[in-house]
Amino acid sequence: MFKKLPGDEARNLVTTTPDTAIVFRPAVMKTPAVVTLVIWLWRLTLGTIRILWRHPIAVAIPATLTAVQRFYGWGVLLILLDIAATALAFWTFLDRPSFLRLVGWRLLAFARWLWIYRRHWQPVMIVSGLGRHLRGRDYLPRLVRVSCDGWADRVHVRMLGGQTVKDWTDRIDHLAHGFGSRSCRITIAKAGRLVLTFPRRDPLAALIPALPVPAVASVGPVEIGRQEDGRPLLLKVHGTHVLVAGATGAGKGSFIWSTIRGLLPAMKAGLVEIWALDPKRMELSFGRALFGPRYAADPAGCADLLEAAVTRMQERADRFAGHQRSHTPTPDDPFVLVVVDEVAFLTAYQSDKALRQRITAALATLTTQGRAVGIGVLAALQDPRKDVITIRNLFPDKIALRLDESEQVDMVLGDGARDRGALADHISPIPALGAGVGYVRLETSPDPVRVRAAYVSDTDIKDMVAQFAGGGEGR
Repeated sequence: MFKKLPGDEARNLVTTTPDTAIVFRPAVMKTPAVVTLVIWLWRLTLGTIRILWRHPIAVAIPATLTAVQRFYGWGVLLILLDIAATALAFWTFLDRPSFLRLVGWRLLAFARWLWIYRRHWQPVMIVSGLGRHLRGRDYLPRLVRVSCDGWADRVHVRMLGGQTVKDWTDRIDHLAHGFGSRSCRITIAKAGRLVLTFPRRDPLAALIPALPVPAVASVGPVEIGRQEDGRPLLLKVHGTHVLVAGATGAGKGSFIWSTIRGLLPAMKAGLVEIWALDPKRMELSFGRALFGPRYAADPAGCADLLEAAVTRMQERADRFAGHQRSHTPTPDDPFVLVVVDEVAFLTAYQSDKALRQRITAALATLTTQGRAVGIGVLAALQDPRKDVITIRNLFPDKIALRLDESEQVDMVLGDGARDRGALADHISPIPALGAGVGYVRLETSPDPVRVRAAYVSDTDIKDMVAQFAGGGEGR
């Protein structure tokens, strides 16, 4: 008559007999004390070994201090602490990077694992829906380890069986605020394992001044700024095409001019030609002397310049056919970078239908066939919708600056980019804080990287013109 039910099902029982209470007696199985003791000791041993293996320095320091005090007394302990403090101070002064790598970041990782992540793991997982409470027991993703560097914590997690990456990317706001960070980014380490990146500070908050002009002529990758982890931002332009999208004032000019600045020595050496299309007549016209005759502003001139680039591309393809499969820049066959400041003005907002078709056809031809023969396209636009630029998928590398809507992030960087942490719609509209800040998604990696391009001022451009004008006058 009575059916044994799990504890969580008792609250769902309803009686149809008035004034009759439901009597629920859960099934109880007595576990021998020795079994409980063995399980407890086994878990304690595994936990101790895990802590010793993952946090050797954090465990060794208090263990050593305790042993010295126990066997030699407080006097010896104080002398030892004084010697250790002096040695660490000298180490930090003489070689700070090695101290941080071997000691500092490991101690910080242990402290944040203990005080931030381990302490809040259960409530954050349960409230966010990534953990489950079933039959009186919590089933939680496993917190594997925490590592730190100068700007962020990286939390390695083992997902529950049956979970997907989308279950986590849908909850990045829960994770960020739950662990006291301004954002969270998710990458896949391997099957069933994720790495959650929680920034502790923003290395890109300050404006980056124009970088020095390279001393060596090279076609790239070109250093144009800095990544969020402090490493240089290297933009590949030779052998690819790059699309830069961002609202007005987002800093598209920083990416364009920083790229041109990094290519100046190669332009002077005859290894690079920059063909500039400036339909707004504002951004690129300031350094027009750098481009020589390869500058166009009116739509008809832009169409002619693009078709000339297609002709150059086809001529090279005819010569390379059967002889070489990739391009090596030489003075006879320089790398050609076609820079388009506002491509949407030419492909969508151009009232002359014939010109619009010519421009779209030329851009499509260059972006589909130009990489192998040394023709690259760097295009910038404000509106990334498909009806504005139909060829946006032909750009392997994409950069999203500040955007107006969250849906536009995936339009620029591809599906799922915002779920992985590319919050381009959250970038500050204040120029000092957000100009030049964006997310880069490369052809070789699905994970967006937060970056900031250096700001090339009007004075910097004037200096570039004064020093390098005429470098675009080659062939």
